[in-house]
Amino acid sequence: MNRTGNPAQMPTRQLETRGLLYGLVGVVVFSLTLPASRVAVGWFGTIVVGPGRALVAAVFAASMLWLKHEKLPDKRYLPGLIIIVIGAIFGFPLLTAWAMDRVPASHGAVELALLPLATAAVSALRHGERPSWKFWGCSGGGALTVAVYSGLSGFGGFRFVDLALLGAVVIVAFAYAEGGRMSSDLGGWQVIAWSVVLAAPAVVIVLALDLVFGGMAHIHASWMAWAGLVYLGAGSQFFGFVAWYTGMALGGVARVSQLQYLQPFFTILFSWLLLGEPLTIPTVLAAMVVVLWVALGRWTSIRAKSGNEQTDAVVHPYTDEA
Repeated sequence: MNRTGNPAQMPTRQLETRGLLYGLVGVVVFSLTLPASRVAVGWFGTIVVGPGRALVAAVFAASMLWLKHEKLPDKRYLPGLIIIVIGAIFGFPLLTAWAMDRVPASHGAVELALLPLATAAVSALRHGERPSWKFWGCSGGGALTVAVYSGLSGFGGFRFVDLALLGAVVIVAFAYAEGGRMSSDLGGWQVIAWSVVLAAPAVVIVLALDLVFGGMAHIHASWMAWAGLVYLGAGSQFFGFVAWYTGMALGGVARVSQLQYLQPFFTILFSWLLLGEPLTIPTVLAAMVVVLWVALGRWTSIRAKSGNEQTDAVVHPYTDEA
């Protein structure tokens, strides 16, 4: 049963618009992840700020699952949930938290700008979405804009921390594409809720080991560090994913993922407001160009897989036929 509010009766463009709005909410929530991580990681360390945030998310997830009387998902969804656990709950948070202890949030934001291209590529390879050449052109234009901005802004040469950030991009792209596909069937909040609940036992073990070997010094963290940690758990690890997966279920993984080209600029804006990192005119101009590429990509066609493997209604029921 489709869990996105009977979307089959809605026009394609209306569905895509709703998907893009949900996706934009997710992008704004995610854009605070790096600044919040940078504030919190100095006090709590990589383990607590990374996978440890999922324990906060699990509290909200378990509560919603219990209040809604949700039944356990069918076992056929288990492989997809495991991919999300590995990518979105352990891999990406761990790598980005480690990186935020070493580079500014604005630096990490530029590296993560490759996420939309990676997510669209994974969706095409694994789930049968077939973006048109015009779509890839708009996506490449957005990536090129961010790359040029990065080079002209002087974020520094390539270092090992950049490799960690690129690894985070690749691993979470699989989690995004998998979650977007599953959300059209399970529902956006159900996918991330079951994922964090599934991951909770492993997270508890990891945190216990960190406590044994790392001590209790983080208990005396500042209120900003605690606020950052709570935000990472409730916002970045749960409610942001609810909006994000719902958006991809409605508008398609490839199309909605393009909104993440805006995320670096939101992140840089929040880093300026909250951390005092620089905000420049080139940043604003680059953001405007990226918005233009996203707007152009909105009107390109994306085909979904058809045939016996999976129906369009599961993979991406709301795309245009090229």
